[in-house]
Amino acid sequence: MQAVPPKNEIERLNALREYRILDTLPEQAYDDITHLAAYICQTPIALVSLIDESRQWFKSRVGLDVSETPLMDAFCTHALLRPDDMLAVNDTLNDPRFADNRLVTGAPYIRFYAGVPLVTQAGAVLGTLCVIDTQPRDLDAAAKSALFRLGRQVMAQLELRKTLLTLQRADQELNRLNLALTEQTLTDPLTQVHNRRALEHSLTAEWERAFRYSQPLSLLLLDVDDFKSYNDTYGHQAGDQVLRLVAAIISRDARQPDFVARYGGEEFVIVLPETDSEGALQIAERVRYKIEQASWPHRPVTVSVGHASYGNQADAEAMLKQADQAMYRAKQAGRNCVMGAL
Repeated sequence: MQAVPPKNEIERLNALREYRILDTLPEQAYDDITHLAAYICQTPIALVSLIDESRQWFKSRVGLDVSETPLMDAFCTHALLRPDDMLAVNDTLNDPRFADNRLVTGAPYIRFYAGVPLVTQAGAVLGTLCVIDTQPRDLDAAAKSALFRLGRQVMAQLELRKTLLTLQRADQELNRLNLALTEQTLTDPLTQVHNRRALEHSLTAEWERAFRYSQPLSLLLLDVDDFKSYNDTYGHQAGDQVLRLVAAIISRDARQPDFVARYGGEEFVIVLPETDSEGALQIAERVRYKIEQASWPHRPVTVSVGHASYGNQADAEAMLKQADQAMYRAKQAGRNCVMGAL
């Protein structure tokens, strides 16, 4: 006969879920406790049993092959009503609550049961540490005391698990916040592409990788043409909108490994890993053309582009300087064009 659920059943189930213990793998700490309980009480079966909405699930078991049973068969449901006491059934056939239970009339043929409740600090009963025998019997005072002590050790393990889960969640949240903060420090707030600080880290790392493994590397430096005139004519808000749109066009066109950054003012840099000079020129022309052909609110917007590729430079900064010089030659050539490093 299944017991009537406790009055605090909803709170009890919520408390059980907080431990995130159901359906987890066996653990040595719990198995040690059940083996010790079976040894002290001299029973063939010992269980750490947890009760959810529809079943009793065994976190640890000795002498029983199944990992769970339906709720209607669970002796432990009666223990939920007695948080301060042991549920002891010396002979199940003489107890009307259990005489017709399927686990009594069939395998494993339970005749004796003793379970101590697993109680949270808030008073919710999660299940029991129980011992079972196929023969009627009684536990002496020493065995009962030991079973209570072992039950408290089960709860200590559960509380430790809950604390670790809380710490893990806090650590994950801290990592998330740190990543968000790092992203903020490496992102240009106006255009939402990487900023100059992020560019320095990325370009240095890519240049060192190209140097170490003799892999191709290129970069583009783009400057919005006549940007000061645009700002003076249409205002800074309109100028900011141009920078945002240019950044969006560049970002949409970028390949997966490419790195897009606002270098400063109206200048943008695209780092192109594993890209040689010819490939960089093709990408530069494509980006320049897309910006030229885009729909602009006041007047057409174009960019001058300089590109440089890894070669005999002393470092990444020298490579960036080459691209900057090429960009100025593009300006001198009439703007809205691409020039490579000499």
